[in-house]
Amino acid sequence: MMKLTIEEIGNRLAGISNPESDFVRKISSDERAGVQRVLKKWLKLQEQRKFQEERFFEMSAFERDLRSKGYKYIAGIDEAGRGPLAGPVVAGSVILPADFNLPGLDDSKKLSPAKREEYYEVITRDAIAWGTGIIDAKEIDRINILQAAKKAMLAAVVNMKSAPDFLLVDAVSLETPYPAEALIKGDARSISIAAASVVAKVTRDRMMKEISLQYPEYGFSANMGYGTAEHLEALRIYGITPYHRKSFAPVKACLES
Repeated sequence: MMKLTIEEIGNRLAGISNPESDFVRKISSDERAGVQRVLKKWLKLQEQRKFQEERFFEMSAFERDLRSKGYKYIAGIDEAGRGPLAGPVVAGSVILPADFNLPGLDDSKKLSPAKREEYYEVITRDAIAWGTGIIDAKEIDRINILQAAKKAMLAAVVNMKSAPDFLLVDAVSLETPYPAEALIKGDARSISIAAASVVAKVTRDRMMKEISLQYPEYGFSANMGYGTAEHLEALRIYGITPYHRKSFAPVKACLES
């Protein structure tokens, strides 16, 4: 019988998930270097998938525990944009169904822009409910960034089509009528908060790219309003925009110079 080509082997492996399968055992003894390269790449992919599945299960522990106590609509809440010099602070709130499964989902800061966009589409499609809250720079200056972040989080909850019965919040305590738990580094510990972090980050990044069309010299489409060297140089040359946070030190210094 003719040996399978390397391409054919790759195609066969794409439909297999068990490293102990007969086919995998068979090609393990194939001496062709190309076959071994394909097999090595496939085995690495299986290890990555296993890790992501175990990580997803681990990050679902808070949700499993709350469901065992009778809670059904558990909302994860997180924000994006507390540190930048320009743009809004945006919060996301997401209620995931019990059977939601998206191995690889994690704190949005750990994901590539492409993965965030991909996961955003899955989350907003499959979530029981999701919402965003957006607080602009003027309001941030008026009430301070911490209070603005909290206000954005509360708005995100209100903007969901379904009310939650429990809140898992990243790092901060909120005054709400719902029972809640604040989790330090929650976006890396709770799958619901991780989902909310993706919704918040993608929403804010899209807004900054729109703002960048108005003010291309500041590089907002790349720096998302953070104080990069390019951004600081643009502040020095062009001054501030209506999207800058006047209470933040580098912007404030620009106004005073």
